[in-house]
Amino acid sequence: MNRADLQRLSRLRIQEARSLLRAGMPSGAYYLAGYSVECAIKACIAKETQRHEFPDKDRVQKSYTHKPADLLKVANLYDELQRAIRANARLEASWNVVLGWSEQSRYSTWSRSDAYAMIDAVGRRKEGILPWLQRHW
Repeated sequence: MNRADLQRLSRLRIQEARSLLRAGMPSGAYYLAGYSVECAIKACIAKETQRHEFPDKDRVQKSYTHKPADLLKVANLYDELQRAIRANARLEASWNVVLGWSEQSRYSTWSRSDAYAMIDAVGRRKEGILPWLQRHW
């Protein structure tokens, strides 16, 4: 899996989430919207990986998580997001919604409003987490 694959998957997962919500399947929509963020952050991590460079073992191990905040730290974007959040309360609200997601979300039942909130937090044009991440991948 390379950076371009992760970028493609991130875009595809948010599209699938929107489709599932329209089809009345909010639990899958919620999960896939959050998963699109995971893929986007991992694309940011891949951008920082130099070709032909032997990777740092600790960084590699920390990349194998599903926690958005932890992945953002591995991508060296956590502080930058915190600065952006201080300048934009709606971006902060979006991030707070995303922080409620985990890979364990797939085992839960989510309401239409939960799924809509996640999709909006992830995909909103100006204050969504995905557009913010796309500027860094």
